[in-house]
Amino acid sequence: MKLLVINPNISDDVTALIQAEAQRSAGPDTELIVRTAAYGVEYIETRFESLIAAGAVAELIAEYAHDAGTGLPHDAAAGGGPVDGVIVAAFGDPGMPALKELVGVPVIGITEAALCAAALQGHRFSIIAISDRIQAWYLDCVERFGFGGRLASIRSINQSLNSIGSVQADFRETLLALSRRAVEEDGADVVILAGAPLAGLARELEGQIPVPVVDGISAGIRMTESVVALRSGTHRSGSFAAPPVKARRGLSDNLDAALAVAQSAHRPATV
Repeated sequence: MKLLVINPNISDDVTALIQAEAQRSAGPDTELIVRTAAYGVEYIETRFESLIAAGAVAELIAEYAHDAGTGLPHDAAAGGGPVDGVIVAAFGDPGMPALKELVGVPVIGITEAALCAAALQGHRFSIIAISDRIQAWYLDCVERFGFGGRLASIRSINQSLNSIGSVQADFRETLLALSRRAVEEDGADVVILAGAPLAGLARELEGQIPVPVVDGISAGIRMTESVVALRSGTHRSGSFAAPPVKARRGLSDNLDAALAVAQSAHRPATV
């Protein structure tokens, strides 16, 4: 299968971390197309920054969607063939779940993937984040996905970041200490290392935290592979069906075309 992995922020350093962990996590028959948002911010901490990122992610999905009916089209750089699923690779899932309405393949955020993975391994989980400011947005996201009652805590770095690409190296001991405190003081059965800047850190800390540790990127890849393999079908009706046809203007050509294709594919047959 072929998966489109989108970094919703503009940091190429973070995209490199995403790609490395995605490649380590993907099955041998999975091909990855990894892309970075064309506009936005270095890293997303707030609801408004998430709003900006959602548009950038929609544009990238639309770039791959407008020629492929209910799925995603050929990608010449990756060797052609349809894209079977999309991963939104920023914790907080910018644009989700609305992006599920745009195309007829699974679109999965790393937050929902990580939360589901954590829920399968324990009753209560804690999230370890890169900044205090990000906590409110993350809490909103956890509650939106229906996991608020299982959240033990959100713990975060409370110091200024030197570089978003070096968070793991700069704060490794802090992140380890926060994870251990989440277990010892908050009662977490599972720890989630949140955000693409922490991609791959769970592997490096293996055995140093006394509960299962979930990496959002690896969870996103594996969960998306599983959902694609289930072949459950597409949303042709209900709340995740394509938006209804109506007048629109000012959209990019790609986004307008993607909507038109989605609406055409999901339009009820006439008799």
